[in-house]
Amino acid sequence: MPIITDECLMCGACADECPVGAISEDEYQYVIDQSVCVKCEGYADSPQCVDVCPNGAILAD
Repeated sequence: MPIITDECLMCGACADECPVGAISEDEYQYVIDQSVCVKCEGYADSPQCVDVCPNGAILAD
């Protein structure tokens, strides 16, 4: 599952792109609810949050 690292700038690009609403704002960065995340299966060929993050703060497994 994708994870958001401490490099998160809190720009919100990932949350806007998530088709299932698995990404939310935490106190210091955005976080991915792993119980909701579907890695964009059925929506796109790859996790869209990873593709749209402007500074590479989201890592896919």
